[in-house]
Amino acid sequence: MRTSIKQRLVGNFMLVIVITVLILETFLVNAVKQYYYKSVEEILSNQIMFSADFYSRYFSSTDLEDIIIDDVDVFWHQTTAQVQILDLKGKVLMDSIGASSLDSMINTSDVLKAMEGEKGTWIGNVDYSSFQVMAVSYPLIVEGETVGVLRFISSLKETNRIIRNIAMILLLVGAIVVAISGMVSLFLADTIVKPLKEVTDVAEKMADGQLKIRSEKKFDDEIGKLSDTLNYMAEELIKKEQLKNDFISSISHELRTPLTSIKGWAITLKAEELNDKQLLADGLDIIEKESDRLSNMVEELLDFSRFVSGRITLEKSEVQVCDSIKQVAKQFSPRAKDRNMVFSVYCQEDLPIIIADENRIKQVLINLMDNAFKFTPDGGQVELKATKCENNILIQVVDTGCGISEEDLPYITEKFYKGKNSKSHSGLGLSICDEIVKLHGGSIKIDSKLEEGTSISVFLPIEGRS
Repeated sequence: MRTSIKQRLVGNFMLVIVITVLILETFLVNAVKQYYYKSVEEILSNQIMFSADFYSRYFSSTDLEDIIIDDVDVFWHQTTAQVQILDLKGKVLMDSIGASSLDSMINTSDVLKAMEGEKGTWIGNVDYSSFQVMAVSYPLIVEGETVGVLRFISSLKETNRIIRNIAMILLLVGAIVVAISGMVSLFLADTIVKPLKEVTDVAEKMADGQLKIRSEKKFDDEIGKLSDTLNYMAEELIKKEQLKNDFISSISHELRTPLTSIKGWAITLKAEELNDKQLLADGLDIIEKESDRLSNMVEELLDFSRFVSGRITLEKSEVQVCDSIKQVAKQFSPRAKDRNMVFSVYCQEDLPIIIADENRIKQVLINLMDNAFKFTPDGGQVELKATKCENNILIQVVDTGCGISEEDLPYITEKFYKGKNSKSHSGLGLSICDEIVKLHGGSIKIDSKLEEGTSISVFLPIEGRS
């Protein structure tokens, strides 16, 4: 059975309240009971001690049985309770109401304690009454020796009735408290559930595509933070959606350009006489280059798809970073020479071997180097270097290119993000590099200033190797 948050909250509140009330009721009823029982005991104790003392002072020279015959009223003169006199064996010598037959034996705890010379108290049931009684027994002492037991018995009928009445009053008060608490619980539950319902409604509308709707923050609490998070998520979704749309538009354009060029040259070569070898060579060369561009973009899209679906796997092995850097440097050296650029390569000696996917590391280096050359004007400088930095291999690509604005810098590694530079054709390159490095347990740091250049640092863990 499905229950709402409101029902669970009210149920939990009421459970705590009922348990608390029951505990308090039990404690109070027991306290009242102990109070009244203690009062009865004190009254009986005062009366029986007075009678016992009176006997010790004025009748100690007289035999106990003679006193019972001649002056027995001495023992109940100070009380309205039932009075019994017992010998040291517990035999009843006298009963003021005749409820216990003479010579009958009584061995309750109060009597046994009185025989030992101490006051004893007992609460229980007797044959001649349907109500509980309290008995207080006290030793009769003559010249330091116990000669008998004096026992006062009082019915607890009236006392128990008072206790029951008080208990009923307490139960009524408890019921009223529970009822009031229930109403308060409903109100408190509403104060929690209502904002949650409002947030839920907003979330459902967002899920339905209404991303411009916002959740109203009423209090700076957990629900308020949830509203902030939901609003932030909606804003980010709008940004991502816009980036995705821009990406689709951009990639469509980027794909169309080489396709148009290939198709154009195919038509040209088809229409022209094949005797013109130079035209044929130029056309085929352009078709080859544009096909490579298409292939690279398709490969980039495939990589992106693998990363998104989590299907990327690394084929790790021992990698000497310096070897990979030298191989990549050879690919870009002609490009630097053609553009009259200063291209420097440095690799620290005795760099530790790392465990990595060499092809993926090369992919990262090529992508970073390609960006550096792409955004650096002719005659500029590009530097590629690798050093050891604590427990990492630090690879840096530094250029004197156009740089990245502070506005774009925090988002530059996000998927689809192109920034304001029109030379960035897909917005996936740095994102893929970032994912590859993260899969190796590393990180990428980008520092850049407009019109000054960019420095990209790649940290790859050594993984315990030195």
